[in-house]
Amino acid sequence: MSINATLFVQAIVFLILVLFTMKFVWPPIAKALDERAQKIADGLAAADKAKSELTAVNKRVEQELSQTRNETASRLADAERRAQAIIEEAKARASEEGNKIVAAARAEAEQQAIAAREALREQVAALAVKGAEQILRKEVNAGIHADLLNRLKTEL
Repeated sequence: MSINATLFVQAIVFLILVLFTMKFVWPPIAKALDERAQKIADGLAAADKAKSELTAVNKRVEQELSQTRNETASRLADAERRAQAIIEEAKARASEEGNKIVAAARAEAEQQAIAAREALREQVAALAVKGAEQILRKEVNAGIHADLLNRLKTEL
C-alpha cells in the first residue's frame, strides 16, 4: 500500500474516531462537567446564603443581647428605686413609732409626776394636821375639818 492510501485510511479512521468520540464519549463527559460546575455553583451560592444568614443571625443576637442588657439595667434601676422607697418608708414608720413611744413616755412621766405631787400634798397635809394637833394639843377630826384640809391641799 502506498503512503497516500495509508494516510487517507488513517484520516478516515481518525475522523470515525472523532465522530464516535463526539457522539458517544464527549456528551457524558460534558454532562458530568456541567453537573460538577452546577454543584460547585450551588455550593458557593449556599455558602454565600449561609454567610448572609449568619450575619443576619449575629445582628439579631446582638440586638437581643442589647435589648436584654437594657431590660436588665432598667429592672435593676427599678429594684434599687423600690428598695430606696421601702427603706424610706421603714424609716418614716420607725420615726413615727419612736415619736409615739416618746409621747407615751412623756405622758406617763407627767402622770407619775402628778400622782407624786398628789401623794406629796397628801403627806404634807397629814404632816400639817399632825403639826396643828401638836400645836393645839388636841385631835383634829378629818370629817369635820374637811373643807379646811381641802383648802390646805390646794394651797400646797
